[in-house]
Amino acid sequence: MGILLKNSLIVTQNSQRDIFSGDILIENDRIRQIGKNIPSAHHEVYDLSDLVVIPGLIQTHIHLCQTLFRNLADDMELLDWLEKRIWPFEMAHTEESLRISAQLGLAELMLNGTTTILDMGNGQFQQVIFEEMERSGIRGFSGLVMMDQGDQPYKLSTTENLKVTEELIKRWHGAANGRIGYALAPRFVPTCSNELWEGVKTLSEKYHLLIHTHSSENQKEWQLVKQHTGYANIEFFVENGLSSERLCLAHCIWVSDREVEMLAGHQIKVLHCPSSNLKLGSGIAPIPLYLQKEITVSLGSDGAPCNNNLDIFWEMRLASLIHKPRFGVTATTAQQIFDLATIGGARTLGLEQQIGSIEVGKKADLVVLDLNKVHCIPADNIYSQIVYSAKSSDVLHVMIDGKWTVFNRSLIPYSRKKLIKESWEQIHQLFERTT
Repeated sequence: MGILLKNSLIVTQNSQRDIFSGDILIENDRIRQIGKNIPSAHHEVYDLSDLVVIPGLIQTHIHLCQTLFRNLADDMELLDWLEKRIWPFEMAHTEESLRISAQLGLAELMLNGTTTILDMGNGQFQQVIFEEMERSGIRGFSGLVMMDQGDQPYKLSTTENLKVTEELIKRWHGAANGRIGYALAPRFVPTCSNELWEGVKTLSEKYHLLIHTHSSENQKEWQLVKQHTGYANIEFFVENGLSSERLCLAHCIWVSDREVEMLAGHQIKVLHCPSSNLKLGSGIAPIPLYLQKEITVSLGSDGAPCNNNLDIFWEMRLASLIHKPRFGVTATTAQQIFDLATIGGARTLGLEQQIGSIEVGKKADLVVLDLNKVHCIPADNIYSQIVYSAKSSDVLHVMIDGKWTVFNRSLIPYSRKKLIKESWEQIHQLFERTT
């Protein structure tokens, strides 16, 4: 017996960008049939009349370990924000506080229609994040955040970083029937030695893993990289043999013309985080230029302390607007931005054959929207309606791997009431450990 979704408007995101009213048949974790008037047979039937079904939304730069720090590190410049607030908080995590932080982030993400994430983990107790990813039903990647140099106490030796990382890879890469993957997570160039980067490259090649890191986010960071290495940020990755289609770089704001060509030539992926970049005063990445160069771009909320939400609808709307004054009104269309949140995210993660569009044979990662709301109508373009008008509160149901994780706005993996109570308890205990 399968699950039959009937009578919805289906936004496929396939290569033809087909949009039509019809049915979707799901068996196990896959889409088995798409069309009109699919027979009910013995399937579990859901009538989605007047609703819209879109592919599960994908966020490619998230910090689950930071969700508990929301609203606790505001109005600070990036390096001060890291050194004075974020790193001390991350170091102060216990297993239980990290678990609640991950749960809080995962709950928010799924409620807003995010079905797949690329997460940068924590420097300790990383297994907790994987355990909660498995429990929640989310699809995604995470990894131990690696740092082995700098003045901050929040770091491990090069040897320990690589040893713990490989142990985690063997345990978690491909877990939960392939729903969970490992992505190597060196924090950024200033906190990682050349020996650590060499180890990262070796592990990436050995296990065919993504490398997820930060790059060219802030002018002071850019200057620090140049001072320490003699290279600009993206030049460093290219010159050290780290550049490939598996390299995923968050931000990419302060990038030279030469580096843009490097991004394109080496098929490096750009992770665009507009809210975070504005709030930290970092700048605005030249996304229309990247798209012109056919560089793969996707979206992420970054962390709750620099956003302060993990809302993909907020990111889509902002990404669609901030580039227009510089590049022109037509530089970022609603359809282009929706692409970043769906097939762009899938390509970034190397999962374009599995997710990112609604097609027969792909994973049943779906979001059901109720756009028949006063803030969404009228509309004659579904992409405009989703990107410019819709809100995360319009997400009605969420399915990942053929299973409901949100139904009628109700979160299935976690109790919201219990989660809120435990979050307050853990943040008070965190304060006690850091003051």
